[in-house]
Amino acid sequence: MEPARDVSRLIAIMAALRHPETGCPWDVEQDFSTIAPYTIEEAYEVADAIERDDALDLKEELGDLLLQVVYHARLAEEQGLFSFEDVVEAITRKMIRRHPHVFGDAEARSARSAKGQWERIKADEKAERRQLRESAAMTRLSGATDAPSDRSEAGPRHLEGVPGSLPALTLALKIQAKAADVGFDWDRPEPILAKIEEELAELGEAVSARDADATEAEMGDLLFSVVNLARFHRVDPEKALRRCVRKFRDRFGFIEDGLAASGRTLDGASLEEMEALWVAAKARGNGRAG
Repeated sequence: MEPARDVSRLIAIMAALRHPETGCPWDVEQDFSTIAPYTIEEAYEVADAIERDDALDLKEELGDLLLQVVYHARLAEEQGLFSFEDVVEAITRKMIRRHPHVFGDAEARSARSAKGQWERIKADEKAERRQLRESAAMTRLSGATDAPSDRSEAGPRHLEGVPGSLPALTLALKIQAKAADVGFDWDRPEPILAKIEEELAELGEAVSARDADATEAEMGDLLFSVVNLARFHRVDPEKALRRCVRKFRDRFGFIEDGLAASGRTLDGASLEEMEALWVAAKARGNGRAG
């Protein structure tokens, strides 16, 4: 089999890898749950290539991410759920539906009515999917005749639209933004800073008490409050933390290089020596000041 620019070749490669008799043993053993972590990892690697402004890596990482889509679609097709073509049809239908100001009639295009339509159409789509799921669930329950619960009749909760599988910092940011949409928010940073100080004090108490469960809970409260402060100042906490990690990695590499230049290794260096090199890294602007 030869490489090609047509996505059908990638679909064929995946089918060959999953063939129960002639395929790759590792690929044959996989399922949705075992592949999901790789999907998340590849999405992050795409973001990393963009942050590094590396077009060559971005091309490669986008290919890896596309492979994940093909992989999940193949797993679904084997179970009779849907195919890759169904995935493409679903996203094309969604994008056309969500952009009536682009793909609609002349009146919709001239009205420049994009503002507000996206969220309204998304809400309609979610409601339709929820109805389909509820209908499917009722079908699976043989003989089920009970009426919908009060919760179903009341409609979805306001925060249900935020997927819980997001990375924690991003999840916190989106949950807070969703709550802010209905006015549950501070209008100035001072109360948020006070909340951070309060959570930090409570964390200190939990640590002093050597209460592991309380320490975890208070650490979460502190992080949640810090995300709230980041949101107020229009800072993406995920991006900010990744920037900090890159800075730390650069400075730590400076320590390693400095020790290597004198024939030393990290294992043989004292904390004081490493700290001195860390300060030197900051002074040289390695990884930026901070």
